[in-house]
Amino acid sequence: MSVIELKNINKYFGSGISKVHVLHDVNFSANRGELILVVGPSGSGKSTFLTIAGGLQTPTSGEVIVEGKPIAQLSTAQRDKLRLNQIGFVLQSYSLVPYLKVKEQFTFVNKVKRQGNLNEAELAGLLKQLGIEQLTNKFPGELSGGQTQRVAIARALFANPDIVLADEPTAALDSARVAEVGKLFKELAETRDKAVVVVTHDTRLMQFADKAYRIMDGKMTETSVTKAAAE
Repeated sequence: MSVIELKNINKYFGSGISKVHVLHDVNFSANRGELILVVGPSGSGKSTFLTIAGGLQTPTSGEVIVEGKPIAQLSTAQRDKLRLNQIGFVLQSYSLVPYLKVKEQFTFVNKVKRQGNLNEAELAGLLKQLGIEQLTNKFPGELSGGQTQRVAIARALFANPDIVLADEPTAALDSARVAEVGKLFKELAETRDKAVVVVTHDTRLMQFADKAYRIMDGKMTETSVTKAAAE
């Protein structure tokens, strides 16, 4: 059974002559142990797809099903619990707390989500793998764009979610760091039995993907990893 599934998702923004059809009958599924890429240019609907998949936005029509449960049938409190315990987000806005040092970002997660997070040794290994172990006493405002991105990735993975949803996680990274992030997401999916979904225009990640979807003008189709990489 898919850990997350989207069925016939449509999303409109605006009304009247300003109404825009952003997602068109989108169907998608992800299994545990898979790294899945959703590839498309800016404005194709990738971020809208991701926020709907994570329960941050509600589709105009269609169903989002997580672990066999339609999100629409959950109460607000149940949705919050789902996002807290089962879904990790790496969004373009990063969402780091500006007045907390890097090390305190993880302490904050521990206060909000008290069980199931990585232990100290696992966190230390994660920070080293991402090349940010020397940044723990820095505030977000003191970090470069690439450093901020890697800290956001680490914070999402620290909570040890079942599903990781990442929005352009390699946009500010050089090729060496892209490879590290790709390997990390692949390892996370395989060794921890998680579904990792990355929306991106960065074809450098394709070598690590198990499955790929192409999204264009809000329409999504499954494609081969090789074909998506070539495009």
